This record gives sequence, C-alpha cells and structure tokens, in this order.
Amino acid sequence: MGEAGNYSESAVQRFRNGLLTQTRDYVAEEVPVALIYNGVPYTVMLATPDDLEDFAVGFSLSEGIVADAGQISLREIRRQEKGVEVWLKIPGDNFRALSQRGRSMAGRTGCGLCGTNSLDEAVRTPSPVGDGVRVATESVARALESLKEGQTLNGVTGAVHGAAWANLDGEIQFIREDVGRHNALDKLIGALVKHAVDLKNGFVVVTSRASYEMVQKTATAGIALLAAVSAPTGLAIRLAEACGLTLVGFARGRDHNVYSHPQRLFYH
Repeated sequence: MGEAGNYSESAVQRFRNGLLTQTRDYVAEEVPVALIYNGVPYTVMLATPDDLEDFAVGFSLSEGIVADAGQISLREIRRQEKGVEVWLKIPGDNFRALSQRGRSMAGRTGCGLCGTNSLDEAVRTPSPVGDGVRVATESVARALESLKEGQTLNGVTGAVHGAAWANLDGEIQFIREDVGRHNALDKLIGALVKHAVDLKNGFVVVTSRASYEMVQKTATAGIALLAAVSAPTGLAIRLAEACGLTLVGFARGRDHNVYSHPQRLFYH
C-alpha cells in the first residue's frame, strides 16, 4: 500500500508491441467514506483515502452544510475493513437543516450530486463571488503545467484527478488528488480553509472537465476563477454566468476557451 493506503500493487498481464508479459502495476485505491454528522450518517462517497479531514471540511463548505469552517468539529476518523467513517459535529441549526435534505444514497466516484433528493438542492446557485482577481493568461498556463508535474499519486497510478490552488503568478501552492474530480476539489477547498488562504489572491485549476458541481463548489467557496483542462457543460456555464465566476475550459498549454466573465483574464 502507498501512503495512507491511496494506492496498491497489483499483478497485471501486459501486452505491448506484440509481446505478452507478466508484471506488476500500481493502482489507485478508492474506498467508501461515510460522512457522519452529529452521530447520524449523511452520505457515503467513494474517494481516495487520504486528506480526509480536508475532504470533510471542503465537502461541508462546498455543499452548504455549514457557512464557516469554525462550525465544523472533527471528532474522529475511523478506518474499518470496508471503508472509513469521518465523524463530525456541527451546530444544531445546521444539523436540522441537513436532516431535511435526506441525502442518503452513496456517491459514486464520478458523481458529485448522488443522493441529493430534490431539484432545488441539486441545482443550487451560490452567492455572487464578487470582483475577484485579475489573472494573466500566462499564469493560468504555468499553473496547469505545474499541476501536471506535481501530481505525485497520478504519477504512480495514472488514475486520479488533481485540483490545485495557484497564486496570481501561477505558482502552485496546494494540490489535492482523488479518483473523483469533485472529491479532489473538496479536499483542496478544505486545505485552503485550514491554512487560512486568502481566496481573493489566486485561482483554481483542475485536470477534469468543468461540470456543474465543479463550478458550484468553486463559487460556494468564494473563488472567482476556475480553469479546467477539458470541456464545461451548458449548465456549468449558466451557473458560472449567474454567480460571476470566470470559467476557463480546454486550458492546454497557452490555449484556452473562456466561457464566462472574461474580464478577469488579461493577455500580454
């Protein structure tokens, strides 16, 4: 097992260039992670089993369960044979509101909204992100290149997404990885809050597509610019427009598309 059990070694039959060999390979791990608030299970997400405190905090904030990290108390992380339980304490008012949501299904690796049982809760528009930052396009390109180089788990397994926080010069300051793109982003948000990062002085880059929940989580955290290596969805673009977030897609090298609020990007 790798660090925190996030990858393991597996026997593999490999066929390359007409030659069949028996070898070993490193594979990313995913485990059920149960988030338990005030003693009551809320949801189970499939996630890479590291940075789970960051994940719990980021998920709680990006899903609007709490408005401030100070409202979350991590009680215990229990690693069991079939998965991991993360026990959290939140204020009574937040817990009562959470109980009315009824999110009980498991969240699959590729799903950020699994288990949400109402349309209003699933399609939730965050508050406007404000003026935010102005970022040079060269900084976005630099951050994405550094993200690829800094993904240690993906370097071993080739199987995980990355989400990173970059300053205005495009220098990566935090990276989190996970088999789920939304989990990686939640872990990153949790890390930023834990380290009291000023979210007005940087932006987020991700290795995935810019789906609706990625925009929703970024904007809920108060971050004004999200750059993704792949495509956005129509719903993601409409949400970004509505909440004031600058959404960049197909960001590869110095090339990119800007789908909303292009005023935050400038070109030399």
